[in-house]
Amino acid sequence: MRDIQLLHVALGVVPPWQVKSCRLDLEQQCLDIEVDFDRGSVFSCPQCGKTECKAHDTERRTWRHLNFFQYKTLLHARVPRVQCDDCGILTVKVPWARPGSGFTLLFEALAMMMMKAMPVRVTARIVGEHDTRLWRVLAHYVLQARAKLDLSSLQAVGLDETASRRGHNYVSLFADLDQHQVIFATEGKDAGTIEAFKADLILHGGDPKAVEEFCCDMSPAYISGITEHFPHAELTFDKYHVLKIINEAVDEVRRQEQRERPELSGSRYAWLTNPENQTRAQAARIRELLVSQRNLKTARAYHIRLNFQEFWEQTSGQAEAFLKGWYFWATHSRLEPIIEAAATIKRHWHGVLRWFKSRINNGVLEGINSLVQAAKARARGYRTTRNLIMMIYLIAGKLEFNLPRPY
Repeated sequence: MRDIQLLHVALGVVPPWQVKSCRLDLEQQCLDIEVDFDRGSVFSCPQCGKTECKAHDTERRTWRHLNFFQYKTLLHARVPRVQCDDCGILTVKVPWARPGSGFTLLFEALAMMMMKAMPVRVTARIVGEHDTRLWRVLAHYVLQARAKLDLSSLQAVGLDETASRRGHNYVSLFADLDQHQVIFATEGKDAGTIEAFKADLILHGGDPKAVEEFCCDMSPAYISGITEHFPHAELTFDKYHVLKIINEAVDEVRRQEQRERPELSGSRYAWLTNPENQTRAQAARIRELLVSQRNLKTARAYHIRLNFQEFWEQTSGQAEAFLKGWYFWATHSRLEPIIEAAATIKRHWHGVLRWFKSRINNGVLEGINSLVQAAKARARGYRTTRNLIMMIYLIAGKLEFNLPRPY
């Protein structure tokens, strides 16, 4: 098989297209392939599909293709504009690339696979392209795949934020808790993010009235946004975030007491770790402090925290009575941080108890957040929040890209 015939088969070009020539430039380390059509060839209208449209004029274009061994490969072709009686003069679509792209479909498929596994800048360095061009490819396929997203069966939504960069810069993530996938991401963490999600949900065939459950932290902005835009949904406060409030209260008690009791220095994580998860050193430190130091406020706060964790082990019929008993103990502890934490639980009473009916939490989003932060660390951050959102969809959106296999 001659080289031209081989390239014709390998590229998969179909009539009227055909490979006319190829030239290997050893000095430039580049393989140039010329694809053309014979004079008098006819094409289909790119808009209505009408056949037998003649070429009106042509424009020469170039596309980057998969490397030929170690050589950079470029496809060159005269792309015709055709005269359609119904649609006018339009540029035809070439079978090896999408309109407006400087890459072939196979090259883009390879780039998408690589960008899911490694930072975009690393992918760009390996393939020898500027990363800005690859970000445009990624955004195109992500937005195209999201346009096909069907949210008509969405019922349970998890909501959490992730840091987009240093400082108070956040991206709110919305996940389908049944399918374990990110379905929407947007900049910010205010009530406006809920409104934006509602609009996106409707755009993708979802019904706000069909959403039965939301799970989030105790952010007033999130709560007000959900109450306003999803009045039919029940709100469950995530177990992790509820426990975080208690942990922060215990740590604040320790911090205040340490000013007068220096022996507490260095014991922070021992008080915040459950007994079954403590290291031997942490367990020994707790025993030493409980035995040698009397009337430690931190010890009282610690036992209140451990007691609260038994709340999740109650039956649905016992839960509220248990919580009331814990609340009475916490509010009479004479430990101001603990009292404030108990007051926070009281203000969100229904959402805390809702867990015993919904049994949902944001564990899925915590895992996704870890993936996002790991990707961000590997990439050493992203130049724009939009780039971060595109990457979130790529690694956690479970999107169907329908790309050709580059191998």
